[in-house]
Order: sequence, then C-alpha cells, then structure tokens
Amino acid sequence: MSKKLYVGNLSYSTTQNQLSEMFSEAGQVTSANVITDKMSGRSRGFGFVEMANDDEAEKAIEMFNGKDMEGRKLIVNEARPLKEGFSPRR
Repeated sequence: MSKKLYVGNLSYSTTQNQLSEMFSEAGQVTSANVITDKMSGRSRGFGFVEMANDDEAEKAIEMFNGKDMEGRKLIVNEARPLKEGFSPRR
C-alpha cells in the first residue's frame, strides 16, 4: 500500500520532476506534488511525495530528512491526513 510523505523547506524553484527524481532513489514514486499559491502560481515551499509502499517510504524518510537540497535542509515525514471540516483556504 502506498504511503504519502510531507516534504517541507523546499526551495521555491524546486519542481515536481526534481522532487520525483530525487525520491526515486529510495524506491518507486507514485506521485510528487509541489504545492503552489493559487494566486501567484509560486511554490509555497512544501510538497507531497507518494511512495509505492511503507518500506520505501521509511527509506525515503531516513535518506532525505535533513538532507541539503538547493541550500535548504529538507523536512521529510509521514503526511498527516487533513482534519475533517478543515479548509486550508478560508
């Protein structure tokens, strides 16, 4: 079963392809998404990567949490589900 990871402290120039390519070193990446501001289209500095299984997700956390990417130390951990009734844009 796939597992979604939160990736924080991304450089604003990081692309989804770069994120996917980097995390593929730990295993099969199901999806990679850099979150952007709806108004400006600019990266918000974080994203999500979905790994094919739990073992690969754990390996990715170990490999990339605290790793330097474009001069910034990444924060990588298991993504938490959105709270019910929570809307990030109110």
